[in-house]
Amino acid sequence: QVLRGSAGSSYSGLVRQRGRSWPIFFSPRAAMQRAIRTCLMRGGSSKGVFLHSRDLPAAGPLRDAVVLRIFGSPDARQIDGLGGADVLTSKMAIVGPPSVAGADVDYTFGQVSFAGPVVDYGGNCGNISAGVGPFAVDEGLLPAAEPSATERAVRIHNTNTGAILLATVPLGPRGAEVDGAFAIAGVPGTGARIDLDFSETQGSVTGALLPSGCRRERLDVAGEGADAPEAVEATLLDAGQPTVFVRATDLGLPAAPADAAEALQRDDSLLRRVERLRGAGAVRMGIVKRWEDSQVQSPYTPFVVAVGAPAPGEPWDLSATCVFMQRVHKAYPVTGSVATVAAALLCGTVVHDCTRPPTGPVRIGHPSGVMEVHGQVSDG
Repeated sequence: QVLRGSAGSSYSGLVRQRGRSWPIFFSPRAAMQRAIRTCLMRGGSSKGVFLHSRDLPAAGPLRDAVVLRIFGSPDARQIDGLGGADVLTSKMAIVGPPSVAGADVDYTFGQVSFAGPVVDYGGNCGNISAGVGPFAVDEGLLPAAEPSATERAVRIHNTNTGAILLATVPLGPRGAEVDGAFAIAGVPGTGARIDLDFSETQGSVTGALLPSGCRRERLDVAGEGADAPEAVEATLLDAGQPTVFVRATDLGLPAAPADAAEALQRDDSLLRRVERLRGAGAVRMGIVKRWEDSQVQSPYTPFVVAVGAPAPGEPWDLSATCVFMQRVHKAYPVTGSVATVAAALLCGTVVHDCTRPPTGPVRIGHPSGVMEVHGQVSDG
């Protein structure tokens, strides 16, 4: 089924082939119509538009213009495209043949803004990364697996960071398995489990696990307007994704993640304060030169995470609430969880101070539930 629009209008539709549905977007003017094959896929607690690199222009302004058009950005509702009008659903994966030895595919992540005409390639998204392996399997980007194989290891070269991720994808009779019993907090129902190994991602953006060389430090954060600057103790760490960690109490937030998220969502001045803190951390990490530039030049990277000790009886080891793209994350980012676990296991960090000694995987309590992450840190 294909829906076409006359001049001055636009439609999205579906092309169905071999049991699959492919959303297609048409531009307003018939003479300028181009069909681009796309796949809408959820990975973890995010949803993204997956694209073949061969179907897009080379990296640059033209490709970004095409991506913005596919998503319907900039527009708060993204009504004219496939974006979901939320930071967790305005994400993109471009997948193609590998450009480095030892990888099976290249994968470029883009966070597509709906506030401005910006596609941010400054970091990676772990949730979207979880969809790359199944996409590669189903799209025939890998050699055929043995008929008896029950899983497939996919080595993914993330072009944003240069890191190699290892995804373990369960296989079904027709490709990547979809059904399963694995549940993710913040996502309805269950599905097949995708394991991701991020062990090669430390320092992938800044070049070092601890970009400033410190396990904790005081950041000088600008005040709002004529307000005096403040000093905030933080840990800056780059594993999976550069992240600025601060105590929730230092921001005047409750430690409980759901309560902290609610407090942030209803207080625009507090979100602006967090953005100034993020800018200060971005300067210290070498991502931008001035804190004022972070929102324009690097709106996605770094993340900010407010941490706290769990209350007695809570079924997690660390309370954490993440802010990215000037919004509160409704659950928890996978790349952010890599940085969180590394900081939790590294003595001397702000995060370590708040973490209950884990007896197995580190359990991160977030606004939608609990995420379990296995990690190991060599301190020496």
